[in-house]
Order: sequence, then structure tokens, then C-alpha cells
Amino acid sequence: MARYTGPVCKVCRREGEKLYLKANRCSTQKCALERRNYPAGEHGHRRRKISDYALQLREKQKLRRMYGVLEKQFRIYRDRASRQRGVTGGILLQFLERRLDNVVFRVGFCPSRPSARQMVTHGHFLVNGRKVNIPSYMVSADDVVEARTKESTKKWIEGMLGTADRRPVPEWLSVDFENYKVKVVRLPKREEIAVTVDESSVVELYSK
Repeated sequence: MARYTGPVCKVCRREGEKLYLKANRCSTQKCALERRNYPAGEHGHRRRKISDYALQLREKQKLRRMYGVLEKQFRIYRDRASRQRGVTGGILLQFLERRLDNVVFRVGFCPSRPSARQMVTHGHFLVNGRKVNIPSYMVSADDVVEARTKESTKKWIEGMLGTADRRPVPEWLSVDFENYKVKVVRLPKREEIAVTVDESSVVELYSK
């Protein structure tokens, strides 16, 4: 199945939570979830009894859509996390958080993960001095991510950093805003990953 290209506001309404797929619009009264906090469609406003499986599925879909990952790739992340030592759910979130497009989004260089994915795909960022155009590239500790010296790239980032609603930078990242550089200080901890998802439900879903 190809990547979803339909109205992203419907995705947030389906999950019942802001996934911030529409950049600054999500923080205003124009947000579709603010006006219609129920799933889209003819029967979206009806109350339904939700099973345990449905709750687990919704948590998985919420996490997958938040990071913009397709089902096959998400399953690969889960399988890799299950082979690591530690809590599988926490390691899964760590893998998603270490994606290059997410790092660019977290530090405020792009307004949303979809726009960050596009910027990375177009080759606007370097990792350790080398151009990387793969959004799923997973950064490691001590990696340095920086914007290319192209004037269009810097102008875009300057515009983003000049907005009033600049998001806080997580502690596992160190940012040099003057030179548009990001250093990965260490791997993220669970409490530093700002997602309201029950990752244990996602692990249980794949364990069935």
C-alpha cells in the first residue's frame, strides 16, 4: 500500500488526538479536531463499545501515523526492537525517535514531520559531513546533523526558527542555531519522547 496522501485532519480525528501533521494549523482554532472531535464519516459520532484488540490497534495506528511509517517498515522496527535487550516498547519508540526526519522536526527546523521528510528527501541535510536523503536514516550518539550551505535551505530554516511557537528541544539533542547544526548527545530515554502512546499495547498486538 502506498503512503497516505489524503486529508491528514481526518487521520487526527480518527485517532482522537492531535498528531501535528498540519504544522501550525494544529495549534489554532482551525484544527479539525477542535471543531469536530469524532471520527470522520456518517457514523463517526456514534458511541461504540471498544474491544481490547481495537484499543491496541488504535495505539499502533496512532504511533505509525505520527511518525509517518508504513506498516511493513513499522513491523521491521518492532522485530528489531524485540531482539534488543531491554523493554521492547521503549526500544521501538527509541528507533522511531532516532529517524533523521524526526530529529529535524524535533529541533524546529521544519514545522511537521511530513515537511521534514520532504526536506531530507530533497537532500537539504548532512550527517557527519555527508549528504543523507533517506528520512528513515537512524542517527547514533555523537552524530552531527547540519543544514547544507544552500541559500534556500538556510532561508527556510531561518523562517521556521523565527516563529513564535518554537518547540522545546529534547535534552538528548544539542542545537547550534547560528550554524544550523544538531549534535546527538546520547540516545533518547522514554520520558524524553513526547508521545502519548501506550507502547506496551502495540507490543501486545504484534505478540498475538
